Amino acid sequence: MRHWAQRTHLAGLVALTVTACARGEHVPARGDVAVTDDAGRRVTLAAPARRIVSLLPSFTELLFAIGAGDRLVGRTAWCDYPPEAVAVPSVGDGMPPSVEAVAARRPDLVVLYRSGPNVTAADQLERLGIRTVLLDLNLLEQLGPAARRLGRLTGHEQTGDSLAAVMDSLAAEPPIPSTRSLVFIVWDNPPIVIGGGSYLDHLAALAGARNVFHDVGSPSAQVAIETIAARDPDVIAVLSDRAVAPRYATRPEWRAVRAVRNGRFLFLPGQLFGRPGPRIMEAVRELRQRLQGGP
Repeated sequence: MRHWAQRTHLAGLVALTVTACARGEHVPARGDVAVTDDAGRRVTLAAPARRIVSLLPSFTELLFAIGAGDRLVGRTAWCDYPPEAVAVPSVGDGMPPSVEAVAARRPDLVVLYRSGPNVTAADQLERLGIRTVLLDLNLLEQLGPAARRLGRLTGHEQTGDSLAAVMDSLAAEPPIPSTRSLVFIVWDNPPIVIGGGSYLDHLAALAGARNVFHDVGSPSAQVAIETIAARDPDVIAVLSDRAVAPRYATRPEWRAVRAVRNGRFLFLPGQLFGRPGPRIMEAVRELRQRLQGGP
């Protein structure tokens, strides 16, 4: 930031103080830490957070990756990576979060994914005097900004910025020529697929695969089985730690999809592929290898 002349700076500070006090607002002090979250809220802490509750596995991984894992005092039941995260007390599955369980951990910061129920929970926590930050994490491009904000809020700015630079660089890479087409089916009744508004779509492109529902702008969408059959993907990507064909593969209506008839399923470990996070490069390499190796 440019340095203001002392006189101008003091005049501005006095004006800010008077206005804020009249409105009952908090006036950031010199030592305050502040970011603007993805809900457009100004999140201000008197000092870097020391007791953090993370309500998304991706945020938990990011916090450990920037060196702030030791600040975690609460996590969801799904936050299982890195292994050290499992030792952190669980506050439940986080869908929606239990405000009482979160507050019981006495956090000075709660990190939430920006969704309807979480926005409500954040408002409730704020009324209890607990600071919250709401972050989007649907796209690969949002990983960098999330790492920067968490680095700032935890006093790990340098490592947060370094990780963000790596994420930004990966997000800016052009997709490699596609060799196979796929569809990510995340639910079968009704069929729900991953669209172009998801980091999984970008991950597939970086690995040399074409998502047949790339034209769908949202992260996911409900489609008809007939539509999947018409788009005729080479393989069906399934987020599962077990290489067992999904139950819908035996249902007659799903036989209309050629990849189902031929048993062309690509099983992707949910812990690695089911969440955007600092291991995204590992996921790209893994998907590329699996695409080259079959099915």
